[in-house]
Amino acid sequence: MIFMAKKAEKKGVNAEIVSGEVAIPEGTNVEVDGEVVRVKGPLGENTRKFDGSLLSVAKEGNKITVSATQNKVLRKKAEVSVNSMVKEISNDVNGVNKYFEEQMETVFLHFPIIMEAKGDTFTIKNIFGERKPRTARIVGSTKIEVKDKNVRIYGTSRDDVSQTAANIRMACKVTNKDVRVFQDGVYHSLE
Repeated sequence: MIFMAKKAEKKGVNAEIVSGEVAIPEGTNVEVDGEVVRVKGPLGENTRKFDGSLLSVAKEGNKITVSATQNKVLRKKAEVSVNSMVKEISNDVNGVNKYFEEQMETVFLHFPIIMEAKGDTFTIKNIFGERKPRTARIVGSTKIEVKDKNVRIYGTSRDDVSQTAANIRMACKVTNKDVRVFQDGVYHSLE
């Protein structure tokens, strides 16, 4: 009898629907088209794809509702995906209203590093006195401003801004040298 009661309790827990909501501020337009969510705002546009077999996303008035599928096989994976999708859509909504920003700073001891952003590549020249410049890819619609030793990376997509900063950091990676001695590069700023 006790075993049956626990099983019934477990069935009751599985019967509830897992969902989350994201509020849409004024001046922001959100469209849900199939498995794509498009967020448009004063600073730009973000597009987010999701797996329709796990989640269902709907726009209801001035909020977006994300709910998990009722498929028993995919249920556990879908429940975990709900919170991730809610946070990603929330980041997209925030990004089109206020830029996401990363600050980086150049450090060098002997050879002055020259940086420039053109198109979708960021070029780092004269690092460790190397003749061949190192390049990093700028992801999505991310923008970069270089002033003296400071680099400002900003854009509407948090993923793109973070990946661009990581690409710049990896382009400056020290190879075949002692990292305790050769510390030139472009690093994340603490300010």
